[in-house]
Amino acid sequence: MKYLHTMVRVTNVEESLDFYCNKFGLKELRRIDNEKGRYTLIFLAAPGDESAQVELTYNWDPEVYGEGRNFGHLAYRVDDIYALCDKLQKAGVTINRPPRDGHMAFIRSPDNISIELIQAGDPLPPKEPWASMPNTGKW
Repeated sequence: MKYLHTMVRVTNVEESLDFYCNKFGLKELRRIDNEKGRYTLIFLAAPGDESAQVELTYNWDPEVYGEGRNFGHLAYRVDDIYALCDKLQKAGVTINRPPRDGHMAFIRSPDNISIELIQAGDPLPPKEPWASMPNTGKW
């Protein structure tokens, strides 16, 4: 058995790719446009780790998606949680659960998919402004 990917539905391809690729740092691996089924599939992965993919599914006919908290979250191990959270925040991404402990943070995609960030190795020492930053919204 081999893990292939996690699928999340998106409502705006450009906004989602800006978030996942330009801000978060994933890269697009391949794209499938299915005219008969009226959908687009876009497969993304972290640079250097194409074995764990995210499939963005865009249905051409508009739909309203609920938040689906039963989905849980995507999780990524990162080299420097403080640097990534700073980069994301400067790009306009809300840090819903700041990395106060130097180990874990949560953000959300434009379609409210919760994404957990986990510091690689041991937690980093607590650091401001993260150590005293409150949660924002749900994560």
